[in-house]
Amino acid sequence: MWWLTSSEPRHGRGIVAVTHGAAPTSDFTLLDLATILVRHRRLVLGMPLAVGLLIAVVSLVMTPHFTATTTFVPEASSSSSRLPAGLAGLSGLAGQFGVSLGSDGSRSPRFYAGVLKSRELLERALLSNYADPRQSQGSDSARLLDILEIRGRSHADSLSLGVRVLSNQVATQVDVQTNIVRLSVESRYPELAAAVANRMIGYLNDFNAQQRQSQARARRTFVEQRIVSAEQELRAAEEDLRQFYERNRSWQQAPQLVFEEGRLRRRVDIRQEVHITLSREHETARIEEVNDAPVITVVDPAVAPQQRSRPRRTVMVLLALVLGGILGVFSALGADYLDRVRRTRGA
Repeated sequence: MWWLTSSEPRHGRGIVAVTHGAAPTSDFTLLDLATILVRHRRLVLGMPLAVGLLIAVVSLVMTPHFTATTTFVPEASSSSSRLPAGLAGLSGLAGQFGVSLGSDGSRSPRFYAGVLKSRELLERALLSNYADPRQSQGSDSARLLDILEIRGRSHADSLSLGVRVLSNQVATQVDVQTNIVRLSVESRYPELAAAVANRMIGYLNDFNAQQRQSQARARRTFVEQRIVSAEQELRAAEEDLRQFYERNRSWQQAPQLVFEEGRLRRRVDIRQEVHITLSREHETARIEEVNDAPVITVVDPAVAPQQRSRPRRTVMVLLALVLGGILGVFSALGADYLDRVRRTRGA
């Protein structure tokens, strides 16, 4: 671009000089931009085509990956049903925002999503055998750690690297409104991705059964100890009431004795209620201790995906064309600037 300035008339003649760094006589317009782009149309058109072609070739070379997805619904906690009627609606409203109100956090959807990404579950999946997709016939004797071809300095190092790799390939998503948990597993092999996802759901069920039985066992042991002391307290309260009746056969005639009888009667009633509650909890804990039923309901089991999840070649090429177009425009402006600089110096 030319930056023009006119000097004052000298000896009756106007002199127009080309200087650098002076103010421009006119602003840069869209017409100037269009002129530059047309002049360097090969660069403007060739840059996006070259970048798009390069990205297309790279996407063809990249190894395709497939994502298998399974969804399940965890069993609702029974403790939420014990809330008062006024808090039940508030608990449901809070659940839509992912807040657990008055419910067992160890049975919330977010808890299960966290367990699926836990180190213990990932290590168990890595050490399990799957049909080896690298073999033509498929063998059921290859560990996932070997299929992923992870090699460390030792077994512990390989397992640690495998947990890191598998954690990046596993994703969980929780719908707080429906309590549906989505598990996605990515792999180079579609059948392997589906097998790993379904196997992890099975391991999650095993973990839940063990955790529930362990909690029930601990609760049963505590309740059994509490029942013994509750029986002793009930027997003591009943004995105090019996002795009161024996010493005061006409207690209805004295207001003070009526008051004392009521106090002893309430003590017996309270001890009886505690004993009944503990007996019910003891039976519930005994049932839970031997209960190995699944606590999650699988909505959609994982199946081998037919379409790859990445690379997304169409998106990559479109983005490459846009990026190449931007580079082409800036390259054309830079080339035009260099041409003007050379012409200015040559003049």
